[in-house]
Amino acid sequence: MLSSYEKELLVTIWERMLPIAEDIGSDALLRMFTTFPKTKTYFAHLDISPRSAHLLSHGKKIVEALLEGAQNITTLTTTLAPLSRFHAYQLRIHPTNFKLLSHCILVTLAINMKDEFDPIAHAAMDKYLSAFAAVLAEKYR
Repeated sequence: MLSSYEKELLVTIWERMLPIAEDIGSDALLRMFTTFPKTKTYFAHLDISPRSAHLLSHGKKIVEALLEGAQNITTLTTTLAPLSRFHAYQLRIHPTNFKLLSHCILVTLAINMKDEFDPIAHAAMDKYLSAFAAVLAEKYR
């Protein structure tokens, strides 16, 4: 359960990351593809080389969705329902990948935020990303 302070902190972090959304998202994706090569399966038709247009574009979409979710955290399931359906029924992304990407996002944020990514921010973000991944995986049940 997120406290009201943690909820505010999440919105602040993602609003701060929005100007560099392409960099944050593409770095997290590239980290996931490098660390967990099987996740590339779903992106075989795209150029997923560092700083590619596809990676930057998709990375930005991810960060925008994370910000939208943080801004609407009390209605996260409803807010993410279209995204959940899209990933489950059209893209057919395996739900484990959401957890793997969440871990890579944490690492990317820690690198970019440095000392500002303190234990409180880390814990809040970890809780949020777990909830985000769980909502995205809901349609698979």
